[in-house]
Amino acid sequence: MIDLYTYATPNGRKPAILLEELELPYTIHKIDIGKGEQFSPKFVAINPNSKIPVIVDRDADITVFESGAILIYLAEKTSKLLPTVTVDRVKVIEWLMFQMASVGPMFGQLGHFRNAAPEQLPYAIARYETETRRLLGVLDRQLADQPYIAGDYSIADIATFPWVAAVKSPYLNVSLDDVPAVQRWIEQMKTRPAVRVGMDILDPDYSSTFGTLAGAEEAIAQ
Repeated sequence: MIDLYTYATPNGRKPAILLEELELPYTIHKIDIGKGEQFSPKFVAINPNSKIPVIVDRDADITVFESGAILIYLAEKTSKLLPTVTVDRVKVIEWLMFQMASVGPMFGQLGHFRNAAPEQLPYAIARYETETRRLLGVLDRQLADQPYIAGDYSIADIATFPWVAAVKSPYLNVSLDDVPAVQRWIEQMKTRPAVRVGMDILDPDYSSTFGTLAGAEEAIAQ
């Protein structure tokens, strides 16, 4: 059994999508970052960096934090969605790191300065919107002649999709008109049942064959 400590953010949705793809049983523990529950002593004990998501693999007695590390761990645990052939494996890890180092941080900064900063800073918004558009262009070129980011469907797609899916939302508000291959990939990803369920975690309409929501008495922040 996997315990998933998470919240409904792009990073928080990644492990849920993969757990659904792998058909592994898991329990979701809501960590409300809006209330600062990630700073509770119990949560810091499993992630000293006070960030979601975290998983605890009860069968192996292993705790993993950082979403990219979680995806690699689960893929290796099941020998799925991460190739074993070196050249293919490296390609997937390259694009996973592209998401971790570039897509997530840059998109996140755009969202912060557009929505959460105490004052509107045109320079910061323009800087991060320009970088977001550049990264979307990189993805578009990569997806122009292949169905998924690293060729076959992999954890690179799972890591990247929740962030790119937010691009047209009011939070980021960036047009996808100039990246048709990215648009095609988004629609293709949406057809996957595991992606739909993983994106719905903590929503009222969340329903899963493999995942369950922990009761209030099980919440780590209590």
